[in-house]
Amino acid sequence: MTLIRLSLTDFRNHAGADLAAGPGLVALHGDNGAGKTNILEAISLLAPGRGLRRAALPDMVRDGATGGFAVFGEVQGDPALAPVALGTGVEPSAPGRRIVRINGSAAAATALGDWLAILWLTPAMDRLFVETAGNRRRFLDRLVLALDPRHAQHGNRYEAAMRARGKLLADLSTADPQWLVSLEAQLAEHGAAIDAARQRTLAALSAELAEQPDAPFARPLLTLVDAEGAPRGAAHDAAALRDLFAARRRIDAAAGRATAGPHRDDLAAVHAASGRAAARCSTGEQKAMLLSLVLAHSDCVARDRGQRPILLLDEVAAHLDPLRRAALYARLAGQGGQAWLTGTEAVLFDAMPGPVTRFRVAGGRIASG
Repeated sequence: MTLIRLSLTDFRNHAGADLAAGPGLVALHGDNGAGKTNILEAISLLAPGRGLRRAALPDMVRDGATGGFAVFGEVQGDPALAPVALGTGVEPSAPGRRIVRINGSAAAATALGDWLAILWLTPAMDRLFVETAGNRRRFLDRLVLALDPRHAQHGNRYEAAMRARGKLLADLSTADPQWLVSLEAQLAEHGAAIDAARQRTLAALSAELAEQPDAPFARPLLTLVDAEGAPRGAAHDAAALRDLFAARRRIDAAAGRATAGPHRDDLAAVHAASGRAAARCSTGEQKAMLLSLVLAHSDCVARDRGQRPILLLDEVAAHLDPLRRAALYARLAGQGGQAWLTGTEAVLFDAMPGPVTRFRVAGGRIASG
């Protein structure tokens, strides 16, 4: 799919913007603070989830705006078919409630994943391998979502059941045992689906990465591990998860949270060439592994769904030497699909092979070139 049109209304520092882009590479350049990343964030909202910044909806409304905000996109797949219109935003009367429309009709945010897969890499993600397990789980689940749009529904229902169970466990002595059994059955059902989807995604990614060279981008070896860092074996079985949650009621009640389950798993990575854990690698090596992973994932999505995800690469070019920068551009152009890249200087994108759509961003205004 190609995002052929993007319109913003009162989004971040953009009072109004309308961009038309073609397939291939899209380069946005401008000074820091001009609003380049805001454009990528707007695109990321055309997929399920909270976007690349995970910001609260009211924070996305332009300062001084009296209404809400709106993001509208047209995506083109088969040229013989009409583009699909995707829209999202908030209204002033309900600034915390996200509205989604597909071809003009109201829809759930999870339905966006049926039309568009989007993956991003931002400077804030450079420390992914040394930050919290929660950040790595969210990153992994974004990879899964691009391959399996139902993953978001399982995740939402798992979280809802976990919160409801937590409230019951707050006073275990008076908790309705039948209601606990019902909630734990829901946790087990959706937890098993979440885990199975993660395992499938990691297997596909590992197979794709195994076909890639160790240069110019470092190749990671990926493993799903439990909360103690031990490699996970077979996928979680729903029956076994039900037994696990039932057996840990008193432990979870004392801890005030669910202490075991798929929500506690982590993504571990090792530098394939050196054997070092990703967390012990240099910043440059970690960045290279992330790039390698994102590019391999794009190949997985293209093979599985018959369409490439839209890639959003924020300030990636500035952190690569000329050789790796040229290799990245060649790889992106050669694989097809659409990738949006930002940088502070237009010269960073001079070596891009065509076709390339170029924009200059300054003070919330966007111009071609």
